Amino acid sequence: MKVPFVDLAAQHAEIASEVQAGLEAVFAETSFVDGPPVAEFEHAYAAFLGVRHCVGVANGTDALELALRAVGVGPRAEVVLPANTFIATAEAVARIGAVPVPVDVDDVHLLVDPAAVEEALTPRTRAVVAVHLFGQVAPVESLTDICRAHALPLVEDASHAQGARLDDRYVGALGHIAATSLSPGKNLGAAGDAGAVTTDDPHLAAQVRLLRAHGSRARYVHQVVGMSSRLDSVQAVYLRAKLDRLEKWNDLRCRAAQRYDELLAGVPGVVRPRQPVVGRHVWHLYVVRVRDRDNVLASLARAGIGAGVHYPTPVHLTPAYQDLDLGPGSAPVAERAAGEILSLPMYPHLTERMQERVVDVLAEAVAEARG
Repeated sequence: MKVPFVDLAAQHAEIASEVQAGLEAVFAETSFVDGPPVAEFEHAYAAFLGVRHCVGVANGTDALELALRAVGVGPRAEVVLPANTFIATAEAVARIGAVPVPVDVDDVHLLVDPAAVEEALTPRTRAVVAVHLFGQVAPVESLTDICRAHALPLVEDASHAQGARLDDRYVGALGHIAATSLSPGKNLGAAGDAGAVTTDDPHLAAQVRLLRAHGSRARYVHQVVGMSSRLDSVQAVYLRAKLDRLEKWNDLRCRAAQRYDELLAGVPGVVRPRQPVVGRHVWHLYVVRVRDRDNVLASLARAGIGAGVHYPTPVHLTPAYQDLDLGPGSAPVAERAAGEILSLPMYPHLTERMQERVVDVLAEAVAEARG
């Protein structure tokens, strides 16, 4: 049995008729850019998160850049972020002309370490980014205290965690402003690239709306240098249909994670992810840790099991950021974990039989690697 890493076709099958009706309306009205479906999705997602403002944009990287620019990050400023995150978190900083400052993470959940954040602050720091990695809630309470003490904005990268919660507050409503990717594989994913910025602050929301449309509120009148980053109506139709199912699909992810926990409980050589002490984990990824990870990954691939690595190289060790002069040893926990982490198939329509197959192949691969 082959088990894909993600099954977007099964998700689409649930929403196909609803999406078709929405797309027919878009094409009939030719409301392709910033049309009524965009406003409808923005309103619905803001209501879901419990924030006053949602601004749809073209992709998650733009969402991060726009959020950072809105809170005042400019050229040569420093932005503190975790070392083990997708490159876009740092890329958004660099595109502004600012400097990403990657710091280490905790060894249990691989979330940014608040103590490392505080140690990295300098007079040039202008923001801290909390990445809600793998579907977990980052330690926002500690980060909020640090940011408040230093008068810094806390920017959320919520790309892995649509629907995750801290008590009754959703990720995307925990900091000053939040950015999220809504690309196809996310818990809430479009049919192509898409993103959003969410905030309770009307001034920040207005800044993002201005910046995403060439710095213009009126046609051909440009107050600032902006960019073209608008959510199109086709993606908004798709996202709106999926939003209605997000909670149900996240519940199914949680059940699949529990099944993995049970199936892997007796498998030697596999370190299971630990549930966070606080917050609702929505399991965008189910990440185990194994020795000889690359050979284990190759064995899974040969057996038809989709798996991945999120992420194989910490930000500070990628060639793109060599100029940061942060060599090996700068973030030892993130660096060690990068050679061990392995993401197993995880999606709402994952069956128990599929998971049993994944675990059987994984157990055999790990046993072979252990000799």
